[in-house]
Amino acid sequence: MTEFTHGIHGAARRIYENNKGSLVRTLVYTIGHFIIAITVLMLVADVSFMIALTDAIVEPLANTVWYFLLDKFWASKVSSK
Repeated sequence: MTEFTHGIHGAARRIYENNKGSLVRTLVYTIGHFIIAITVLMLVADVSFMIALTDAIVEPLANTVWYFLLDKFWASKVSSK
């Protein structure tokens, strides 16, 4: 492993260790959001699973970023008290 790739792996490991709780909560939230978005599209818009799968990607991903930022802010405020 080169020094460059070793540095990338080390940085990724530090980011993961510093954000482990938020990342797990965000992953669970994202999976649930995809399932809900696909289900709603199939039931309300009466579209096929494949169309719902492709249409239900952008909005849940945008919400995932927002949720992660909120979770990091909330966790920093709660843990500091």
